[in-house]
Amino acid sequence: MKRNSEPGFDAYDVAYLYLAAIFLAALVVCNLIVQKFFLWEPLGIKNWFYLSAGILPYPLTFLVTDILSECYGRRRANQVVYAGFVASVFVLGVVLLADSVKSVGAVDLLTGEAIEGRVFDRWFHQIFGTTGRAIAASMAAYLVAQLIDIRIFHFWRRVTGGKHLWLRNNASTILSQLVDTTLVVTFLFVGTSQAPNIPKMIVAGWSFKAFVALLDTPFFYGAVFLWRRWFPEIMAARDQMEVGSSNPAAS
Repeated sequence: MKRNSEPGFDAYDVAYLYLAAIFLAALVVCNLIVQKFFLWEPLGIKNWFYLSAGILPYPLTFLVTDILSECYGRRRANQVVYAGFVASVFVLGVVLLADSVKSVGAVDLLTGEAIEGRVFDRWFHQIFGTTGRAIAASMAAYLVAQLIDIRIFHFWRRVTGGKHLWLRNNASTILSQLVDTTLVVTFLFVGTSQAPNIPKMIVAGWSFKAFVALLDTPFFYGAVFLWRRWFPEIMAARDQMEVGSSNPAAS
């Protein structure tokens, strides 16, 4: 295969693979830990923000898609989003298969005591076997929200002529996170006994994600700075192609 002679091309693509790996890992693990809940009490608000542990790594996926959008363009960001959907479907299938087979037993690694197979199966099913609806809801909401995030990001990039990184980073993420949270909570709890709490859960989840989105802004700036330093020619060419400027101000 003929090697591309463009300076930094190989390293540029390797960096893309690492970003994609981080994205996929965060996406998959958030679906696996969705069954654990914790209490978040910002500003002293008591007994309001009960959140799934899956919400902890999930905002990282939006940070990564924003970095991909800025440094690699819309098409390659979308490719990672679609790959994440495929990975989630694959993981769901593996989990359901593992839940369907009978355990021969296990050993408690903390106490050394034997665990009967039927007991272990019950624990495994409680943790992983009941996540099917959660993962299905998460995948549907994820796909819609991520594609919206990328579209809004590039809208603001064009409107601002490549300036104001903070605006397209936060405006795209915070709005798409609202869409994501609304869809996933509604899919999960509509028609259940928790349906009356859907608005409260949407506010809780979205406020946490928006808070994290604001916190990750320096990391977004840092990543873009590094990519412009490591791959100046490629980034300049992309800027020229997308916003018609060879040196947009990252203000």
